Amino acid sequence: MKVVILAGGYGTRISEESHLKPKPMIEIGERPILWHIMKTYSHYSFNDFVICLGYKGYMIKEYFADYFLHGSDVTFDLAKNSLKIHSSEDVEEWRVTLANTGIDTMTGGRIKRIKKYIGDETFMLTYGDGVADINVHELLAFHKSHGKLATVTAVQPSGRYGVLGLNDDATVLEFVEKPNTLNTWINGGFFILEPEVFDYIDGDDIAFEKEPLAKLAEEGEIVAYHHSGFWKCMDTQRDKVALERLWESGEAPWKVW
Repeated sequence: MKVVILAGGYGTRISEESHLKPKPMIEIGERPILWHIMKTYSHYSFNDFVICLGYKGYMIKEYFADYFLHGSDVTFDLAKNSLKIHSSEDVEEWRVTLANTGIDTMTGGRIKRIKKYIGDETFMLTYGDGVADINVHELLAFHKSHGKLATVTAVQPSGRYGVLGLNDDATVLEFVEKPNTLNTWINGGFFILEPEVFDYIDGDDIAFEKEPLAKLAEEGEIVAYHHSGFWKCMDTQRDKVALERLWESGEAPWKVW
């Protein structure tokens, strides 16, 4: 089963780094967040990826073209114009298709453009900026159980600020540091989709999160898989720093591999 990753946006909310590189190439622990996402799927034996490129997509192509150079010992023989790559610990069982899906194409349009690589098969889809400790096998089993066209992973993000519990005279009864947003579930990515979903997308200017998902919901063809574990989207520099600290602590919750 193929895994489609949306990696073409501008990442304007994290412009401190995205003006230099595409957002999925921003590093956590000296590895692009894209690598972390792919490692999660690979842990569950999903190794066939289709990555939708847009803004500075050539940098993602160059990363995979030089993948062994990043983690291997190499010998350059300049006299013979040759390169020898020695043994590497970074051998992945990945098959990676890098698809140019346009600079200004919306998320739905990007998905539509890679239909030729999916064919008539069920496929997975996620965003190139979010990590989670989601069990992909359980997600797939859930999708198969309900028989609908789409499954979306629903998550509860942590709030940025602490919450005070007060009584009528303003006495503080409790303090909850960065609680999950009460009774609010949001789109966390990590979709599983049937190929019929392509028919819900008209063209490049369609955001997948708008008309296509709204129509699927209206027709009762999308079901939420509730994930109560760790999930974090790298929207801002603050998010990047938080993920970096988790990784450096050796206790990154999304590191299931």
